Amino acid sequence: MISIALPKGSLEAQTLQLFKEADLEVRRTDRDYNPRISDDRFGKVKILRPQEIPTYVEKGYFDLGISGLDWVRETQADVVELANLSYSKTGEGNVRIVIAVSQDESISSVQEIRAGSRVTTEYPTLTKKYFNEIGIPVQLFHSFGASEAKVPDLMDVVVDLTETGTTLRRNGLKIIGQIMESYTVLIAHHAAWENPEKRKIIQEIVTLLVGVIEGRQQVLLTMNVPTSEFEAVIALLPAMKKPTVSRLHGIEYYSIQTVVMKGVVNKLIPQLKGAGAEDILEIPISKIVR
Repeated sequence: MISIALPKGSLEAQTLQLFKEADLEVRRTDRDYNPRISDDRFGKVKILRPQEIPTYVEKGYFDLGISGLDWVRETQADVVELANLSYSKTGEGNVRIVIAVSQDESISSVQEIRAGSRVTTEYPTLTKKYFNEIGIPVQLFHSFGASEAKVPDLMDVVVDLTETGTTLRRNGLKIIGQIMESYTVLIAHHAAWENPEKRKIIQEIVTLLVGVIEGRQQVLLTMNVPTSEFEAVIALLPAMKKPTVSRLHGIEYYSIQTVVMKGVVNKLIPQLKGAGAEDILEIPISKIVR
């Protein structure tokens, strides 16, 4: 039996959805910080701020945790990084810790930041390390939220997390550099990972969660193809290994199944139809376990 800390706040909804799709639904009320997972592999479950989770996992308060890679790096937590879950608060994809200044500033790169500039950030450890490495001395101010609102009246530079940069631009800021790219990560306590019984459970959980992430990115295509058009259709099809092919009973047709990336299917389906495929079905995939 393992314990796990799940993130509260911006990552919460996407995390709970991931566990639901992995058939590990987290059952809770709006005010419940002690939910449960109806699976005998799980014991203690807590909903906590992602900033705290890497430290708690490092100390062994939890066997597993989900947080942002940014907070693993910021807290310098010594944990086992098990899987990139590749989602953010709005859906799939990574986020960035960027450096921004007022749009009215004439500078366009980090190297042009003036020595002694006031820098506000929720990531003081990462920010201090970055500016030390590039050799620009700055005044560092730890921010507790709404960092972008402090420039230019109170601060000269902001180091902040962004998905698209829209909020920064809306607040009159421009991005001039990047410290790191971040993503949601599944982490483990070293002792839990080294325990054979717990490692087996953890690997099973990783399989389920990563299977959902991979399944979201791909779809199953099935189609019927006349024998005369078979080679033309096959030539268009990507597959995890090779397409599954079978003969239809009593007629000169084949049935073909294959898995393709969701990002290409909108262009692929018209091409398949043009090559002679019929009765094309696009089917969502709940999990892919390799």
